[in-house]
Amino acid sequence: MPRSGPEVSTTVPDDRAPADPGGGADGVVVRNLSVCVAATGAAVVERVSFSIPAGATLGLVGESGCGKSTLAVALLGLARRGLRISSGSVRIDGLDMLALGERQRRGRRGSLVSYVPQDPEASLNPVHRVGSQLREALAVHSEGNIDTRLQELLAEVGLADSQRLLRSYPHQLSGGQQQRIVIAMAFACRPRLIVLDEPATGLDVSTQRRLLETVQRLAQDHGCSALYVSHDLSTVAQLARATAVMYAGRIVELSASEPLFEHPRHPYTEALLAGVPSPDEPRRLSGTEGEPPGPGAWRAGCAFAPRCTRVTAECRAAVPALERLERSVVRCLHPLPVAPTRRRNERLVGPLASESPSGSGLIVRELCAGYGPVPVLHAVSLDVAPGGCTALVGESGSGKTTLARCVAGLHSRWQGEMLLGGQPLKPSPRARSTEQLRSIQYIFQNPFGSLNPTMTVAENIEEPLRHFERLSATARRARALEALELAHLGVEFADSSPVRLSGGERQRAAVARALVVHPDVLICDEITSALDVSAQALLIERLRELQLERGLAMLFITHNIALVRSLAQRVVVIREGSVVESGPAEQVLGHPRHPYTQQLLRDVPRLAVAAPGGP
Repeated sequence: MPRSGPEVSTTVPDDRAPADPGGGADGVVVRNLSVCVAATGAAVVERVSFSIPAGATLGLVGESGCGKSTLAVALLGLARRGLRISSGSVRIDGLDMLALGERQRRGRRGSLVSYVPQDPEASLNPVHRVGSQLREALAVHSEGNIDTRLQELLAEVGLADSQRLLRSYPHQLSGGQQQRIVIAMAFACRPRLIVLDEPATGLDVSTQRRLLETVQRLAQDHGCSALYVSHDLSTVAQLARATAVMYAGRIVELSASEPLFEHPRHPYTEALLAGVPSPDEPRRLSGTEGEPPGPGAWRAGCAFAPRCTRVTAECRAAVPALERLERSVVRCLHPLPVAPTRRRNERLVGPLASESPSGSGLIVRELCAGYGPVPVLHAVSLDVAPGGCTALVGESGSGKTTLARCVAGLHSRWQGEMLLGGQPLKPSPRARSTEQLRSIQYIFQNPFGSLNPTMTVAENIEEPLRHFERLSATARRARALEALELAHLGVEFADSSPVRLSGGERQRAAVARALVVHPDVLICDEITSALDVSAQALLIERLRELQLERGLAMLFITHNIALVRSLAQRVVVIREGSVVESGPAEQVLGHPRHPYTQQLLRDVPRLAVAAPGGP
């Protein structure tokens, strides 16, 4: 996925001067864009400026809560509930979206600027067929023969068997197909700017690569500017010509991608890069303790000062201005020097965790499962040792989640043998003992659907304790707060509603709920897909500690193969319901034998900004 297209300007944006009333050049020019809390005026995004030429892609990275998605939707002239756009301009081919009336802006969304959200399933109407939703998008903004344009759109996003697909409902499509449909809708009317907000989250590496290559090709073919918002720094390094790093609602570093990822100048950028795993060798991941300050809690000086290792008294006195440094612009009084090579994380030597010789952990033998007459798993076998981690990898639809649901007792139509601590596990959860139910806890991929929105975060975490342990209300509360700390979600979130949390914060709350009953086996189903690299690093290192301290066994299902190198001792590669390769992680990922495993590793994005390589 080599980067191409015009260079993105990295000149110092003038965040003090008013927006240039001229404009007219192709591309996108954002000046002094600010978003605040409607009730209090507290800043959420403050005086952000950048430009994106036609056909170019700008990456936008930062932790959850830094304001990335708020900025992204503001480019459409929208603000989330409780927020309002307070100042600035968004010029797209010379037209200022924010100067238009609401009715005019509504008419321009889709034709001038479009949006691809993180969750494609939530953005498609479940009661309407895919074809009718695509036709609606074309009918509102497009002219000419709709059926002809429809076929062109599907061909552009690489969807075959279009007639069957058009008759399908969204739930009948895979995640990759759903996201391609959403991208087709976004490009349907040839917009001049497309905003992509975590569009590849939850997709396997091969589907992700094809999807992003499609986006890149469409943007270049149609001269469309693109803003790519992501937690995945490796993908941004491969896709975007330039990258902006955001913290506490401000741009803290903006540079061409190559110098930024090789020689970060802002301490926050370096901290983010320290949390990125390597697909080529196991490394200890470094996360930054603490959270970005929320609206109304920004300090007088540099917002990153409380978490920065280079902080001085002058950093706390006033907000640093953006300054030009060689090929970057940086908001820092003490920027990092350009080192010959970027600091790398410590390489892990020896076993990643201490597999306990006592106990047999989880054993699965010749597992076959399906849905009705449709077989999904074919004679799958694997082991998860106490204190060890077995990673299950493969593309979407290969049967990974079905296997996990069988282990957890959420899918009972299976045959084979399953043992936990030497004792058989029955297919039906009703036939399992209370201790077996407690021993296996499941963390789901979707943080939005795994927490009860009518309960507080603490009440959600306490709920398993009501079923498995007889504790007082005070003791349950104490255990819930302890679990929040284990998941690196502060106790200040305990009394919040889940709907007020970001996706990454909700996922950490779900992790806390699984850990609160001290399980023996933890099933992690894509639990890091909604986490930024810093939160992911902290969580992975904490899970490694729990393996050592508690002998916790983990079945780790993920598309993030780079993460597997830093956590798992064993890897099982599954394709179309069958195991194609399994063994020690170093062997399977370092010296893959099966062509499918080799292809997966070739598709893994790497932080190096050269063209991706691989086994």
